[in-house]
Amino acid sequence: MIQAGDKLPDATLFEFVEDERAGCTIGPNSFDVREQTAGKRLVIFGLPGAFTPTCSAKHVPGYVEHAEQLRALGIDEIWCVSVNDAFVMGAWGRDQHASGKVRMMADGSAAFTRALGLEQDLSARGMGIRSQRYAMVVDDGVVKTLNVEAAGKFEVSDAKSILATLS
Repeated sequence: MIQAGDKLPDATLFEFVEDERAGCTIGPNSFDVREQTAGKRLVIFGLPGAFTPTCSAKHVPGYVEHAEQLRALGIDEIWCVSVNDAFVMGAWGRDQHASGKVRMMADGSAAFTRALGLEQDLSARGMGIRSQRYAMVVDDGVVKTLNVEAAGKFEVSDAKSILATLS
């Protein structure tokens, strides 16, 4: 499992882009993790799945609600990473009113999640390979803090816990 002090793995994530802009077309676009994190300070949080109960009721809403406070503490971007495709992540972002606050990053094949060592097998629950619930602070591509939840818990990866870490 990735640890504080480690560089993020070389991986690609996907984001559903709503508005065409330089270098991005409307729809799913790929982003190199190392390029996107270079020179930036981020919070990256991972969760088991889009539209699932805790993820939709608590995890994403907390980061949307506290996005400005995190930015005031020097965070450039907030990423939500889930083992879903970019279409699902885009729809979930719209549902969660995340635009301009949290980037909804798709890891459809779980390549990034596996490279982090943070995958979990939820096949018995009909979900396949998914991400564990976690949050990390990343500075210039290097993990500074990593909070991984115990199975079934939601206590250390929420926005308030990360705010406390940064304060």
